[in-house]
Amino acid sequence: MTGYFDGIPAIRYEGPESDNDFAFRHYDPDAVILGKRLEDHLRFSVAWWHSFAWPGGDPFGGPTFRRPWFGEGMAQARAKADAAFELFLILGQPFFCFHDADIRPEGRDFAENTRNLEAMVDYIGEKMAAGGPRLLWGTANLFTHRRYMAGAATNPDPDVFAFAAATVKTCMDATHRLGGQNYVLWGGREGYETLLNTDLAREAEQAGRFLAMVVDYKHRIGFKGAILVEPKPQEPSKHQYDHDVATVYGFLRRFGLEGEVKVNIEQGHAILAGHSFEHEIALAASLGIFGSIDMNRNDQQSGWDTDQFPNNVPEVMLAYYEILRAGGFTTGGTNFDAKIRRQSLDPADLVLAHVGAMDVCARAFTAAARLLQDGRLEAARAARYAGWDRPAAQAMLTGDLEAIAARVLAEAINPEPRSGAQERLENLVNRFV
Repeated sequence: MTGYFDGIPAIRYEGPESDNDFAFRHYDPDAVILGKRLEDHLRFSVAWWHSFAWPGGDPFGGPTFRRPWFGEGMAQARAKADAAFELFLILGQPFFCFHDADIRPEGRDFAENTRNLEAMVDYIGEKMAAGGPRLLWGTANLFTHRRYMAGAATNPDPDVFAFAAATVKTCMDATHRLGGQNYVLWGGREGYETLLNTDLAREAEQAGRFLAMVVDYKHRIGFKGAILVEPKPQEPSKHQYDHDVATVYGFLRRFGLEGEVKVNIEQGHAILAGHSFEHEIALAASLGIFGSIDMNRNDQQSGWDTDQFPNNVPEVMLAYYEILRAGGFTTGGTNFDAKIRRQSLDPADLVLAHVGAMDVCARAFTAAARLLQDGRLEAARAARYAGWDRPAAQAMLTGDLEAIAARVLAEAINPEPRSGAQERLENLVNRFV
């Protein structure tokens, strides 16, 4: 035990009237909604990187946090894990996520990285066996180290490709050993800064082959979890190849992987791509590739991915509504890819950020479930497209232009536009928030 969170109690549900900062007001993990416990619906996860590895820096200033586990070496890595599981015990969330570089110190070479990772997997595994949360997903950090400045899978240097592939192999092994339910690939540097030194066709082929090898290895080791790709449009690269859900789906189709790989969608990334979070979720569900979410928010006045904890119930509600329409999570969950502000220095700040976010998500999910049960929004959607249920309309989808033109003439079809009733539906949604 590190003692870092001494004096902070385990968080319990006390209801909306509670005046206790260290209590859940809306997140009751045992509340049954739509036939399932709320904890099993939301599947909350804490992100190791932002909560324990991030030092509090930004593009304009250095670190502000002074965590007792900061520093290189296995002793610090074990202290970081101790602190993580102390927080997990306080929050009681069912899952956590990590990159390899979050849990092990950087070694001199690949062999030392692997030894460090395996040692930390053993250490974390013991803590999990003693009653800690489960692993929602693991991933490899293929973007921070200077070797990846020109990408990993798409790097022009084949040795960097090899180092990245070997690293992913060890991270998949680690995720498998810890019972992870997914494995995520985020191409933080998979893109380009200028076309003057970029071969788009070559880099796409490299990325496609890299992902195919990941899928092959998943089956070889018997990993039953999902392989997830996380879309992001920019930052740090000027143009990243995994721009949004539609772009990722096109890439998967191109390389025949659409039946093997799904997406992990982040709220902040959706906004950077010019979409809403609910749009990306709904599109992924319609394409059959919805997997999991990273829950956070951006600052509306800032142009970058600020990774703040969610605090907007109506916004989060619409995201969960689309998840419910898609049937809910299977192997995925709600991972808080969010960090406290660099002025939030106290241990309590880290705890309370998660408490507030979990309450926001619980309140939003409960509202989304009530809206879905109410049925009026879905009924309005169905009514808008009801004309397509008629045989003549269905026949158009298998017919040709000449037949359709003949029908328009014969039946003197001359349609008038119909209201989309957007304001009425927005008013309906707001009744449930």
